[in-house]
Amino acid sequence: MELFFNFFQQLYETSNWNFVIFYDPDEWSRFIEACWTTIKLIVACLIFSLFVGVLGAWAQGAHSKVVRYLMSGYIQFFRNTPPFVQILFFYFVLGNLVPSYDAGGYQQSYVSNFGWAVISLGFFAGSFNVEIFRSGIEAVPTSTIEAAEALGYTRLQAYIYVIFPLAFRVCLPALNNNLVNLLKTTTLAYGIAVPEMMYTANQIWSDNVNVAEMMIVLFVFYVGLVALLVWFMHRWEHSMKIPGYGK
Repeated sequence: MELFFNFFQQLYETSNWNFVIFYDPDEWSRFIEACWTTIKLIVACLIFSLFVGVLGAWAQGAHSKVVRYLMSGYIQFFRNTPPFVQILFFYFVLGNLVPSYDAGGYQQSYVSNFGWAVISLGFFAGSFNVEIFRSGIEAVPTSTIEAAEALGYTRLQAYIYVIFPLAFRVCLPALNNNLVNLLKTTTLAYGIAVPEMMYTANQIWSDNVNVAEMMIVLFVFYVGLVALLVWFMHRWEHSMKIPGYGK
């Protein structure tokens, strides 16, 4: 590790390329902490958006018109407004309606800025996941659904054990694209001061005047995360593929 730090220290001294996060212990700590925060934010948003997508796709087929109309309104609202505006709305508007507690001289909301970022971005990506899962559900043959009903499955049981597992396989390619977009959209969390990579990089280049170097680090970091997610999703898609199904 010392050789690693010395290399970037010498690089700065000889070429003026200031990758300060790789030789200054304090900046290195900020960088590592930002990496973990970003990964936790991405994982939380992905999981929440998938949960919203699954639940929303089921609600779209509900017998109640009210439930279907509410779900349609949710989809239209989140798909037709900018995600950055949504984050600001959740944090500054809904955040003021959430109860707070005394944190030693100032009021602290029970939902942190990290929490609002997860909720906002999860609902945003979830609105697309609902449509993705709906298209997969519609691809399940009617005869398969009727067979499940003939075996005595309730609507919910048929959805959980028969329809959704088949639909999920069909949805994976489109779901992969949406999750990649969500990963990249998490950078908008810097707008409400979530200490993820974009926010921390902004602080570091403001302190050290090394914008170009930190932008390189940001690009490499997010390219690596996207590549890892795409690789994982492709492996998952391949492992769940049913020969002859969906073609």
